[in-house]
Amino acid sequence: MLISIDDIDIQEILNLASSIEKNGPPRTYPDKILANLFYEPSTRTSASFAGAMYRLGGNVISINDVNYSSVAKGENLSDTIVTMANYADIIALRSKNKGDAKLASEVSSVPIINAGDGNGEHPTQTLLDLYTIYKKFGRINDLVVTFVGDIENGRTVHSLDKALIDSTKYFIPTYDKKIWPESDVYYLTRVQRERGSKGSYSMKKEHIHHIPENSIVMHPFPRNEEIPTWFDKDPRAKYFEQMKNGLYVRMAILSYFF
Repeated sequence: MLISIDDIDIQEILNLASSIEKNGPPRTYPDKILANLFYEPSTRTSASFAGAMYRLGGNVISINDVNYSSVAKGENLSDTIVTMANYADIIALRSKNKGDAKLASEVSSVPIINAGDGNGEHPTQTLLDLYTIYKKFGRINDLVVTFVGDIENGRTVHSLDKALIDSTKYFIPTYDKKIWPESDVYYLTRVQRERGSKGSYSMKKEHIHHIPENSIVMHPFPRNEEIPTWFDKDPRAKYFEQMKNGLYVRMAILSYFF
């Protein structure tokens, strides 16, 4: 089960993702089926899990809108998980409530991958974030990382914060307009309005003037106004590379469990 970032050997996943990016998967799994079970909207996580499974030679059952499943008839999470475990070899679950992934793991007969549980964790996003950092700096420790945005409800912040145990971290909430501290990594997140967060912020040119040339700017997406499009071509912008890295990392995660 991958419920928290603590549940997996991070370095093993990074090494496997690197090998897959360079050489392709060491083997394929034509007899395996992934169930994508998403209780919240998703583009990158859902698509990259499906793409990863297809590239590994397997198949995907996609339920990307539970309103068109038996959930709309009142079926509870446990019954849905037990059902899907009869049809698939592994389940990627995106849910609305913190703790749902753990609950699913307690009733499932197949591995559960937490694809984001409310404002809890998002461990597969964290692994692709770490892979992006690793590719740039050759390490994931002894770094300076500044988190900017929705610190309270941003689940990607929670998981990445937990994983970066040997790094210096700064947290700048949405409403704080101060100049960002000199860092290796700037991790921006959108305001989670669907979880009750309020406010907005946007990267300004004065922020860019104060960040090191060798630093990187990351964002788990979707973005709103946090990063203007004029920054997209800056060599420090790594958020589109993050998306691509998600395919390699999720291939590595699926291979890890198979």
